[in-house]
Amino acid sequence: MLAADPGASIANIATEAGVDRRTVYRRFASREDLLAAIYASRLAAIEDAIADARLREAPVAVALHRYVENIIAVNRTWPVDLARMLADDGVRARRDASVREVDVFLERATDEGLLRSDLPPGWASALLPQLMHLASRQMPELSPAQAADVVVDTLLRGLGAS
Repeated sequence: MLAADPGASIANIATEAGVDRRTVYRRFASREDLLAAIYASRLAAIEDAIADARLREAPVAVALHRYVENIIAVNRTWPVDLARMLADDGVRARRDASVREVDVFLERATDEGLLRSDLPPGWASALLPQLMHLASRQMPELSPAQAADVVVDTLLRGLGAS
């Protein structure tokens, strides 16, 4: 609901969840506390997705597909924008650590020849999240694994016919 309407009220959220708004307020003192819990859950899911992909140990092609599949599932489960919480230093530090982990992996993928080395620095790091976001939102009929197939193929082969 918050993904569709970031300004949704606690009353609307409670109604959508099928509970009284007092129930929500018993658990969360304010709308900001509710949002913080949502963002913390999304961030934890991202960290779990990265850990499950074994970006440092698994073969790069396997790790890439697993990471993309996991993140697409996270994006669909927690379709909220983490950018709003970046004002919180703890959240920003956790997010930055996740970004660094993926950047190190993409450098490994480049060093091992899975990704082209002649692209501008950071290009894969900028492109991959955009592709995952598009697949998450615009291909709901595909399972996370199927959507990951499309994303990885697009990342590795591009859109050209040759």
